[in-house]
Amino acid sequence: MDVTIEEYDGSHRDLAWSFREAEDSEQLLNSYIDLGRLWVARSPDGEIVGHLQAVVRDAQVWEVTNTAVAESARGRGAGRALLERAVEEARSAGATRVILATATADVGNLRFYQRCGFRMTHVVQDAFAPFRGYPPGIEVDGIPMLDQIWFERVL
Repeated sequence: MDVTIEEYDGSHRDLAWSFREAEDSEQLLNSYIDLGRLWVARSPDGEIVGHLQAVVRDAQVWEVTNTAVAESARGRGAGRALLERAVEEARSAGATRVILATATADVGNLRFYQRCGFRMTHVVQDAFAPFRGYPPGIEVDGIPMLDQIWFERVL
């Protein structure tokens, strides 16, 4: 899929529908949706088919806090293009690492981030528990979504 990656200058909340593709906790989403920078992937007809949000954590570290690609556009390069744009922006700003987290149950994401040069650093048990605003019983491909895995890519 040919996509164009561009920084989004509108309200992040305009794209809440896309953020919700990757975030099941409204409580958590509301705590970070307005932070950082946001890039979108646009199809040739201008439709937004994905996004990536990154937050500068300190002079050396950027965190990808939310990213999603519409189901109809998955597996065709939009996610990788968004991630590479964020990595390049971080590198250009002098960062030395990009970090991100995903559910250990999401085997597709685990493969994707490793293919993009990220390495696992640690696991946070019960990160997707109800006390953090997640509904009970969420599963990804038949695997209970409980724990979170953190990744980093050294720039």
